[in-house]
Amino acid sequence: MVWRTAILTASDKGARGEREDTSAQVIRELVEEELGGEIIEYRIVPDEPDEIIAALIEMTDYFQADLVLTTGGTELAIRDVTPEATRRVIEREVPGMAEAMRYRVAQKNPAGMLFRGIVGIRGRTLIVNLPGTPKGVHENLAAIMDQLPEALLMVTGQFRL
Repeated sequence: MVWRTAILTASDKGARGEREDTSAQVIRELVEEELGGEIIEYRIVPDEPDEIIAALIEMTDYFQADLVLTTGGTELAIRDVTPEATRRVIEREVPGMAEAMRYRVAQKNPAGMLFRGIVGIRGRTLIVNLPGTPKGVHENLAAIMDQLPEALLMVTGQFRL
């Protein structure tokens, strides 16, 4: 199965072209190599709730991605608003996946408990918030990678008992 995947980076500096988006590159590599997915859309937006919301809606409703992976905006800083924006877009949360990411990372580094990302469903799309660093992306995505195919089958209506 080739999963249609979109990547959304929330970063003020990235949106202004002041920072290279290395976290999105890690996502791209993991999606293509580990998940067997294809990237159908990629964009960088500033840490503004309305822009994050608009991008998520377009990626799910217009591009009809099976999976949207966000990076950035998931820590404690005042401008970190990705989880709040995601909550306004999703219809249902998948708390176990977010909890698994926090648990796995916090086992190695207690600062992992500061990650506020969520996982949820909009229509037939799974949306996963990831941290804004390449290491954080890799560690968090690795924590759920083995369950992503089954989750995607269920969300997209392809799972059969």
